[in-house]
Amino acid sequence: MSVEFAIRGDYIQLDQLLKATAAVASGGAAHAATTAGEVTVDGKVETRKRAKLRPGQRVHYAGQDFVLVSVGR
Repeated sequence: MSVEFAIRGDYIQLDQLLKATAAVASGGAAHAATTAGEVTVDGKVETRKRAKLRPGQRVHYAGQDFVLVSVGR
C-alpha cells in the first residue's frame, strides 16, 4: 500500500521526508537509515540523506511506500 505525500515547491530532502512522515523518530535516525542503505527511491538504494526528491518519485523504507505528489504553492 502506498501513501501519497504532498510537497510544496520543487522538492523535499530525503531526511525531511522520513521525518515528516514519521517513518523515523529523528533526523539522526533518518541519516542512519540512508547511510545503511535501507531506503530506496524509485527502486534503487539511496544513500544521500539530503537527496532532493520531486513529485512522481516513490520512496520505500521499513515496509512503507511513499509517493510524492505536488500541491499548489
